[in-house]
Amino acid sequence: MGTAVEQLTGLVAADGRYDIPFAELRDTQIAAMNERFQTRKDAIKLLGHRAGEANIDSIRSHADAVPLLFPHTAYKSYPEGWLMEARWDRLGKWMDTVSSHRVPAQDRARIRDMDDWIERLQAQGFYVSCSSGTTGKSAMLVASEADMRWCQTEAVAAYAWGSGVVPAQDRRIFGMAAVAHVPRNLYTGDAYIAALQDPAHERFAYPVPPITVGGLTQMVVLRKAIADGTARPGDLQTFEQTSAARQKAVDDAVGITAQAVVDARKSKLHVTGLWAGLYNVAKAVREMGYSARDFHPENSIYVGGGLKRAKLPDDYREFVYETFNIAPERNYQNYSMQELHSGMPRCRAGGRYHVPPWVVPLVLNKDGDALLPTAKDEYEGRAAFFDLAIDGRWGGVISGDKVSIDFSPCPCGCKGPTIGDSIVRYADLEGDDKIGCAGTVDAYVRGVS
Repeated sequence: MGTAVEQLTGLVAADGRYDIPFAELRDTQIAAMNERFQTRKDAIKLLGHRAGEANIDSIRSHADAVPLLFPHTAYKSYPEGWLMEARWDRLGKWMDTVSSHRVPAQDRARIRDMDDWIERLQAQGFYVSCSSGTTGKSAMLVASEADMRWCQTEAVAAYAWGSGVVPAQDRRIFGMAAVAHVPRNLYTGDAYIAALQDPAHERFAYPVPPITVGGLTQMVVLRKAIADGTARPGDLQTFEQTSAARQKAVDDAVGITAQAVVDARKSKLHVTGLWAGLYNVAKAVREMGYSARDFHPENSIYVGGGLKRAKLPDDYREFVYETFNIAPERNYQNYSMQELHSGMPRCRAGGRYHVPPWVVPLVLNKDGDALLPTAKDEYEGRAAFFDLAIDGRWGGVISGDKVSIDFSPCPCGCKGPTIGDSIVRYADLEGDDKIGCAGTVDAYVRGVS
C-alpha cells in the first residue's frame, strides 16, 4: 500500500477523491503528517526549532500539528535591506532555514540581479516562486523538481474536476493578463497548454512582457527608497520610463487580444486572467459588435485572484461570462494560496471549495495558536492547511484568511470537507493581521540566517 503520504497523494486523479468523509481520512492524514515531520524535522531548521519549543517529537493528532505550522509571514521574514543591498548570499542563507534541502551558497559578486540569482538556483534544482509583492515584500517560496511535477499534474486534474471539461487538446487558450515569470506559473502553464491547447492552432501570446520577480523587486525597492528620500534622480527617471512603456503595452493589449478572440470565436476557447483584464477585453469585444451568440457554447474560464484593487461595475462577472458565452458549469474557480501546491476546486452544484484528501484542513482561532474543535455544522475560523504533497519545504501553513468550513456532505453530494464561498482576509476586515507565533518565528529565521 505504500506510506500514508503516498496513499493520499496517489488519489490526485481518482474520480472519488472529494467524496471521502473526513472521519475516514483522519487516521491516515495524521500518520502522513507524522511521516513528513519525521523526515523534515532535522532538515528544515525552522521546523526543528518549532518542534523543540513545543517539545513535540511526533504528530499523534491534528492538535499536535498546530505548534508546527509556519505563519505565512515566515516566507517574508528576510530583512528588506538585503534586497536593497543585493545580498544574494544572505538571502540564500535565510532561505536555507525554511528549505527541505540545503540551498547552495552563491558567489554574490557573480550575480547580476535577482532574476539571475533565481536562475542560478533553478539550475541547481531549487525553484523559487514569489508572490507579487507589489505593495510590500514578496514571499519567497523554495520548491523542488518533484514539486514542479506535482503542480503540473494537480492543476490539470483539479481543473478537469471543477469545470467538467475533459482535457482533449481541443481548445484555444487565451490568457488576458501578464503572468508573473516564476517557476510554478511556468510549469502549470505548460501543463494546461499540453492538456487543452489545440495543436492545429498557434497559441495566443498575450502581448505584454512577463513580469519577472526581479522587476517586481526593483519596484518594491524603489518605492521604499522614494519613501526614505534616498532614491536617485536617474532611478526615478528609469522607473517612470519603464512604467509608462508597460502601461502602454497593457493598454494596447486590450485591442489586440479582443481582435484575436473575435477571430477565434468559432473555436472552443479557454479564457483566463484577472478580472480587470477579462472585463476590459470583454468590453472591447462588445464595442466591436460581438457577444455570447457569436461564441462557441462550450467555452470555459479560469480566473486567478480577486479584483487586485481594480474598480469595476457591480455586474463585471456576469458581463464577462455573457460576452464569452461561459456556461455556469464551465466556470472554474479554485481556492488556494502561494504557500500550497494544491488547490481546492469549487463544485458546480454546491458552489463550495472541496479540500482534497492530501490537504489537511486545520481551522484555528483568530490568533492562530489553537485548533478549533470540529463542529457538526459549518463554522468559521482562521484557515490553516497541511499540504502533504509539498517536498521542497514544510507543508504546514497558517494563512491570513478567515473561512467557513463544513465537514458534512456538500449539496453536490461529495462527502469530503468543503470551504464556503465567503473567504475574506483578516487584514481587510480589521486593517491589520496578527498571528500569535509570527514574531518569534520571524526573529528566529533572521537570527539563523
